[in-house]
Amino acid sequence: MCDEPHHRARACEEPHLVTRLIVLVVLAAAAVAVALLLQRRRPDPPAAPSYRAPAQLDRLEFDRPDLPFLAVVFASTACTTCPEVWAAVSALASSRLAVQRVDVQDRADLHKRYRIDGVPTTVLADAEGVVVTTFFGPVADDVLTEAVAAMGAGDE
Repeated sequence: MCDEPHHRARACEEPHLVTRLIVLVVLAAAAVAVALLLQRRRPDPPAAPSYRAPAQLDRLEFDRPDLPFLAVVFASTACTTCPEVWAAVSALASSRLAVQRVDVQDRADLHKRYRIDGVPTTVLADAEGVVVTTFFGPVADDVLTEAVAAMGAGDE
């Protein structure tokens, strides 16, 4: 039909254009399907560690339950930042604030009971053992001092 001289060139090109358009639509749909399939197969990025803070401590399990406040550093002998955190916490010991370091190697039972899964974890608690503040990792001396003062644990 397109070989006949009286047909226009445009009429002969139309079936080829439709075929090309169909091929393009099919290829685009296939590309979208492959992209969706690959996206589903991609693993999720690793989650950042999430540490849990205990809400309550049994003060009888720690030193000086007779004092109104407790600062406990859950630590490990293998931890490189634990000594500096312990130094900052132990410097705050007072007649109102008991301080204690609990290494996992010595008291794994306490680490497990209070679900401590990262060290150092510093916990500040009141006389009833209610946790007032928790710090994960290193903590600046001034931040620690302010937290102790805010809960009323400083010497009077």
